[in-house]
Amino acid sequence: MGRSLFGTRRPYTVVVRPERGTAARTGRSGGQRLLRRFLSKHVLIVGGGIIGLCTAHYAVKRGHRVTVIERGARDRDSCSFGNAGMIVPSHIVPLAAPGVVPLALKWMWNPESPLYFKPRLDWDLLSWSWKFLRASTRAHVARAAPLIRDLSFASRACFEQLAETLEFGLVKRGLIMLCKTQHALDDEARSAAFANGLGVPAEVLDAKAVAALEPGVRMNVAGGVLFPKDCHLAPDRLMAALQSSLEAAGAEFRFGCEAHGWRVNARRIEALLTSAGEFAADEFVLSGGSWSPSLVRGLRARIPMQAGKGYSLTLAQPRQLPRACAIFTEARIAVTPTGSSLRFGGTMEIAGLDERITERRVRGIIKAVPNYFPEFSPDDFAGVEPWCGLRPCSPDGLPYVGRFGAYDNLIAATGHAMMGLSLGPITGRLVAELLDRENPSHDLTLLSPDRFA
Repeated sequence: MGRSLFGTRRPYTVVVRPERGTAARTGRSGGQRLLRRFLSKHVLIVGGGIIGLCTAHYAVKRGHRVTVIERGARDRDSCSFGNAGMIVPSHIVPLAAPGVVPLALKWMWNPESPLYFKPRLDWDLLSWSWKFLRASTRAHVARAAPLIRDLSFASRACFEQLAETLEFGLVKRGLIMLCKTQHALDDEARSAAFANGLGVPAEVLDAKAVAALEPGVRMNVAGGVLFPKDCHLAPDRLMAALQSSLEAAGAEFRFGCEAHGWRVNARRIEALLTSAGEFAADEFVLSGGSWSPSLVRGLRARIPMQAGKGYSLTLAQPRQLPRACAIFTEARIAVTPTGSSLRFGGTMEIAGLDERITERRVRGIIKAVPNYFPEFSPDDFAGVEPWCGLRPCSPDGLPYVGRFGAYDNLIAATGHAMMGLSLGPITGRLVAELLDRENPSHDLTLLSPDRFA
């Protein structure tokens, strides 16, 4: 099988108006400008993470007026800020895949394991788990992998375009799957073959070749697999750059705005009800991450979702600094250099909408690092403040992107699990196409928000 990640943002208010003169600078005629203004819509986006900001970016580029509702504070620390910052066309296998369920059963009694289900009596969790089990098939992977590949490469191209005008530390040096054991390397070699078969470049390396790629880091590994098309960036810088760009375009930010419900008239959403009052709009986009299911409660819509808590620790002055991002294969830990700092992130904890730090989960990350990078020790992490975020996980490992069938003006853009940053730009572009009632540039059938209705 191919490469898969074990692995939100919370719903801010942005009112964005297109920059004056943009149309003229791009050579658009006066008639086209008038047509754009006539067709312009007021778009309300519920969720201010990477998906929400990317949707705002592409909607504004098309001339729409945008409002983004964010439940967190201005200095929020959502899943879009503290993640591993990886752009991964290599990860073409959805979370729901053969082998994941047995692995979860094996690990579920170990709270330090990479994948942990916190036992609890919860009907939504039981229902989600059953759907996850049914989706974890080879047939599902065969259907989903080509779409994930296409979306990932398209999103990578979008990142390159964004980097022409925004600064967020985009580094195109690939990703190395580091394998401590020969058994894991053999498994990764099979993943590489699967990826190559779908047109995703991958190269199997022995320990000597891996060391040559990272001469500044001493490693204890049997080898690895290089995915040269993968990239990494600084997620906090990306979010800040997008926000600054929107502000420069006339954005008005209002934070701490909690969504409570909807005002509906037949097949149309008329307004979002919030702690700051009603927000009316022409179109509504749901990008509330792990909070999305509760946001559509009361509507004729249902999007099964579980929050997958992930953790990261960032060393400001690491002992050694790799050039490329990597994943410790057996430990499922991502390693990302961002400037002079080094971030270690991982684990998937299914424990509901619980944002508390679980120290045992953090210890699992810290204990794994010296197994791969022997120059590091647990003492290096003394005093380092752990971060956690909730990833929105659908039962089949695919995001929800598309219009809800029950409403004429409600679009889903959520459920990206660990791929939110990686697929953020292409999701924003696809939603912008849907806003203009265009045929989307990618087939969204598998991503329908009604597929579990």
